[in-house]
Amino acid sequence: MGGDPQGSAPQSKRYLAVLTLTALGVVYGDIGTSPLYALRECFHGPHAVAVTAGNVLGVCSLVFWALLFVVTLKYLVFILRADNRGEGGILSLVSLVVPVRTGVSGRRRMLLLLGLFGAALLYGEGLITPSISVLSAVEGLEVATPFFQPFVIPITIVILVLLFFFQSVGTTRVGKVFGPIIVVWFFVLATLGVYRMVEAPQVMAAINPIHAVRFFVQNGWHGFVVLGSVFLVATGSESLYADMGHFGRRPIRIGWFGLVLPALLLNYFGQGALLLIHPEAAVHPFYRLAPSWATYPLVGLATVATVIASQAVISGAFSLTRQAVQLGYSPRVNIEHTSAREQGQIYVPAVNWVLMLACIALVLSFRSSSRVAAAYGIAVTSTMVITTILFYGVVRRRWHWPKWAALALCATFLAVDVAFLAANLPKIAHGGWFPLVMGAIVFTLLTTWKTGRRILAERLSRSTIPLSTFLESIGAESTVVRIPGTAVFMYSNSRGTPPALLHNLKHNRVLHETVLILTIETENVPRVPAAERLQMTPLDHGFYRIILRYGFMEEPDVPADLARLRLPGIEFNAGQVSYFLSRETLLPTRHPGMWLWREKLFSWMTRNARPATSYFNLPPNRVVELGMQVEL
Repeated sequence: MGGDPQGSAPQSKRYLAVLTLTALGVVYGDIGTSPLYALRECFHGPHAVAVTAGNVLGVCSLVFWALLFVVTLKYLVFILRADNRGEGGILSLVSLVVPVRTGVSGRRRMLLLLGLFGAALLYGEGLITPSISVLSAVEGLEVATPFFQPFVIPITIVILVLLFFFQSVGTTRVGKVFGPIIVVWFFVLATLGVYRMVEAPQVMAAINPIHAVRFFVQNGWHGFVVLGSVFLVATGSESLYADMGHFGRRPIRIGWFGLVLPALLLNYFGQGALLLIHPEAAVHPFYRLAPSWATYPLVGLATVATVIASQAVISGAFSLTRQAVQLGYSPRVNIEHTSAREQGQIYVPAVNWVLMLACIALVLSFRSSSRVAAAYGIAVTSTMVITTILFYGVVRRRWHWPKWAALALCATFLAVDVAFLAANLPKIAHGGWFPLVMGAIVFTLLTTWKTGRRILAERLSRSTIPLSTFLESIGAESTVVRIPGTAVFMYSNSRGTPPALLHNLKHNRVLHETVLILTIETENVPRVPAAERLQMTPLDHGFYRIILRYGFMEEPDVPADLARLRLPGIEFNAGQVSYFLSRETLLPTRHPGMWLWREKLFSWMTRNARPATSYFNLPPNRVVELGMQVEL
């Protein structure tokens, strides 16, 4: 995770500056490109209001207070403090409120399911953000000349393909390339805003919240619906929290207060000033900020910036996937580390290509940024509501705030979140159903895997005998041949006898002189210190119970950790160990458990999961897999 390295103060300051620049290129692209379409949707979208002085000041006031309250106060000041040892994201919140190995029932189960659904919705946002960002930028070509109108969709698809192909180089390299560009982008935003504010300085009156109140009074229900478009200025808040583990909270806060917030406010107020003088500019107020000669350069810069905007949700989806795997809500997938210095910077090929194909399909289906904007907001506002509910649990359980103080803070946040969610509900019929459907699909996959693993463990436990009973039988059995060497039998139940051990003994009638019963446990923290990783308990007859503990942001490396093992009186060579694993063939049945279709889905997910040999970093030539059939 992000932080200052060991070394001198100047080195730390330089590293912090580089990390802040990199964070700008990854974290703030999403929220930084909202000026392309946020105000346009308020005055030109399907739920637009008339371009009057009162409405312009009212919308600008709502934008101002949304950025200050939702992004600055809620996320930058409070939510970023709710980290799990430096890692952020909604699953980190879940792990803080509902510990991994704690039994879940009642309220805890509801919080767990809420957190999972919020995480699933973020994948929906990961589809919409690249689509709406790149589309809105490329559509700027239409402002310059109608000639480009037939080419908007093809150009958008080409840019999206290049973006996703670029992911494999890693967040650090992406950020170093994108960071300087996004700095230029924010300076351009600020400059364009000031350029227009000079013509209509009265727009600064929008800082007074009374204009927001008058906007609702004058427009009634219609004004409340427009709040759904105003919310577009705050999209990206969840992504910056999810990406906290990549950089740390300090660089993210420095970037926000030092550059991003001032530039956004100046640009939104500049668009408001433009509309006060030229109401007809509501079709594309952002591009109308610039002089006509600057349109093409601005379109080019905006296109690059929107590519950057997509980076935050893509890297957030990678982090979310790794957490889901380690917490037991997703099958094992291939995860590549792209930085030797920052452990949180990863690349997940399967997620990358699925997102790319889905984004292309979304662009081809909706075909304009306004239609995509109609689908935007539902997923993000729903996740924000869930984040606030989980945050209350953190404030009470972890920070030990008094109940009245926790309720006062979280109820205030929740009131604003629910208002934004309610304002976005009319979008469901106009495309908002899409992220909800995507979220439901991902939620089904997550819960099916977790439930399936639990049922599988229960089925296996029925045929598993206690390890103590097995050791007693070994002591009384004289026909078992002990051969030189060390064998590792992996099993999730540290007290039970591994099925692979029983099958090996049944068919081969031999045991190694040294037998390690290995259990991998995922802790409720991002990373486990090396000194606390391994626990060994000597048993009878040359058996040892080994427990390796990993955090939910780590990938296991079993051979490397077993190499630190010291067995009394035994020369242990980690390179000569034989690993025995069980490979279950799952048979969906109508036995009590899950619906048959979910059992078939779980079986399919199991077959396509990353092999245990690869996931645990086991040497393939030292692994023996013993198959067995299990009825679900």
